Amino acid sequence: MYRSVTAISRGFVPRAAYSLCFGSLSPFALSSVSPVRELTVSASLSAAQHDPSSATSHKSGTTSRWKPMCLYYTHGMCTMLDDPAHLEKFSHSCADEFRVVISELVNKQCQELDYFLVLDLEGKVEILEFPIVLVDAKTTCVVDLFHRFVRPSKMSEQRINEYIEGKYGKLGVDRVWHDTAIPFEEVLQQFEVWLTQHRLWGKELGGHLNRSAFVTCGNWDVKTKIPEQCNVSKMKLPSYFMEWINLKDIYLNFYKRRATGMMTMMRELQIPSLGSHHLGIDDAKNITRVLQRMLADGALIQITARRNSPEDVEFLFKNRIR
Repeated sequence: MYRSVTAISRGFVPRAAYSLCFGSLSPFALSSVSPVRELTVSASLSAAQHDPSSATSHKSGTTSRWKPMCLYYTHGMCTMLDDPAHLEKFSHSCADEFRVVISELVNKQCQELDYFLVLDLEGKVEILEFPIVLVDAKTTCVVDLFHRFVRPSKMSEQRINEYIEGKYGKLGVDRVWHDTAIPFEEVLQQFEVWLTQHRLWGKELGGHLNRSAFVTCGNWDVKTKIPEQCNVSKMKLPSYFMEWINLKDIYLNFYKRRATGMMTMMRELQIPSLGSHHLGIDDAKNITRVLQRMLADGALIQITARRNSPEDVEFLFKNRIR
């Protein structure tokens, strides 16, 4: 029997409601974590393959050292917020990573949408990571993050261990993955709570997003992988996955040149890559930096693909990456 996420999540109540927090992981994301277990570990690592030793703060013109995000914190499970050594090593806010220079927005256009949800899934067999960066279309500022590691439902424990060691072991985040990963249906339950708290989704809207859209680097995430995972998890495809923005198509039509992926875009736009490539939360942040630059340059960020049914996808741009 196939179940909807909304049906599954009845009775799921966040621990608290808080006001929106600009430029950092807001308590919205933290409060929607189910307290299913108490962790005895409290360190994390988002290892930096592309790790500039310093990053310039646009606001002050000063230089500060880039730090990887604490991945226990993104799951609402960090227990070392009073440990100076931990705070020195790991970031617990994305404010410094996404500072916006107002003077650079002179070419920015009015957008048709109010918010962008930058998504970059990880996992080829089943989804292993579901990261979202929420961007205000008017200011280009990052409003919040939603980040969950996802536990496969059809793999044996031995296969999961091998899979995670191969995928995340080299990045140094396999331990935090095992400590925090939850099934896909629980991820979407918590995601829907987060969307609702940001007033981006609700049953009264027919289950569709409210003046917002997913932004991906390619069509694979929403077109292919989300439906596949819903099928594996025996869930109906949520209606908020019916349309999205492929940033590659926007890039092609705005800059009049093709980009095969995120790294090509960043190289051509001379944007430094921060964090670990193929760690979903870091890739989502880097895609966000590309999106912010394109908004500042004057790109109109529009829906590029729409699903008429789970199998029938309509691509809306004549010029597109195939």
